[in-house]
Amino acid sequence: MADEKETEKKEEQPAEKESEILEFEFNEDGEEDLKKTLKKFRADLKQCKAEKEEYLTGWQKERADFINYKKQEDDRKAIFSEAIRERILTRFLSIIDSFNMAFANKEAWEKVDANWRKGIEHIYSQTNGIFEEYDVKPIGEVGEAFDPNIHQSIDIVQTDKKELEHKVATVIQKGYILGSDPRQGGTGRVIRPARVNVFEYKDVKDAP
Repeated sequence: MADEKETEKKEEQPAEKESEILEFEFNEDGEEDLKKTLKKFRADLKQCKAEKEEYLTGWQKERADFINYKKQEDDRKAIFSEAIRERILTRFLSIIDSFNMAFANKEAWEKVDANWRKGIEHIYSQTNGIFEEYDVKPIGEVGEAFDPNIHQSIDIVQTDKKELEHKVATVIQKGYILGSDPRQGGTGRVIRPARVNVFEYKDVKDAP
C-alpha cells in the first residue's frame, strides 16, 4: 500500500511541474525561449493594466454616480423642507394681518383694557419673534420706489409732484420676504408681495 501511494505521488509531480511551466514559451528544440516568454509576459502585463484601468474607471464612475445621487437627494430634501416651512409661514401671515388691522386704529386700540391690550401685544411680539427666527421680513413702505418684484399695485393715486411718480402712496397690506432682500443683492424669496397704491404724476397744467 505504501508503494502504491508513493507511485501515485510521483505520478502527480510531473503534472505539477507541467502546470508551473505553462507560462513559459519554448522553441522547437524544447528549450525555453526567453524572448517569446518575455513578450508573452509583457502582453499579459499590458492586459492586466488595461483590466485594472477598466475596473478603476468603473469604480470611479460608480462612486461619482453615488456622490451625485446623494447630493441630489440632499438637495431634494432641502427644497422639500424649505417648501414646507414657507407654506406654514405663509399661513401664519393672516394672523399677523389681523394684529396689524387691530393696531391700525390707534385711537380705538388705546381704549381697550390695558391688561388685555398688553397680553395681545405680547402675543404679537412672540409671533413676530418666530418670523424673525426664520428670517422672514416685512416689505412695503410708503415712499419707496414701486418694484413689481415685491409690490402688487392695487390702485393709482394722482399727484402733481413729479418726484413722487412711481412711488408707493399707501400700503394696503404688508408683504413678506423669506431670506435676504434681493434688492440689496440677497437671494431671498418673496412669499407674499406687498399690496400698495402707487403715485402717478400728472401735471396740473395738462388737467382739463
